[in-house]
Amino acid sequence: MTSQETERAIEATFEIVEFDEIAYDEPAAGPKLTRVTIRKRYHGEIEGTGVVHVLTAQGEAGGGYVASERVEGTLDGRTGTFVIQHGGLADGTDLSSFGSIVPGSGTGELAGIRGRAHEAQREVLTLAYTL
Repeated sequence: MTSQETERAIEATFEIVEFDEIAYDEPAAGPKLTRVTIRKRYHGEIEGTGVVHVLTAQGEAGGGYVASERVEGTLDGRTGTFVIQHGGLADGTDLSSFGSIVPGSGTGELAGIRGRAHEAQREVLTLAYTL
């Protein structure tokens, strides 16, 4: 971050408008593996849409996911797209997650965006970014 860039943190609400899950490996023992496509509509600090492609491992005692999401819309009065890669693990009730904006993925007026992202609570995306 240069001295001219200031990190901004926002929370954007979203609704899931489509959820399509397909199991691709369901062994007799061990976690089920799935591919999921999720379409979102963002409101508030982000106005636009998101398309997420997710790979999951769903077991009885734990699970995990990795995902790539392209967000398209307006953020901070600027229009364009960017990609977030995120994931998480569940070990019983112990949850952890991570997420980052893919460097160089911003387009239009969002070119150069970078930062961190995670779903702080159900259907709320927390984004800390610089532009």
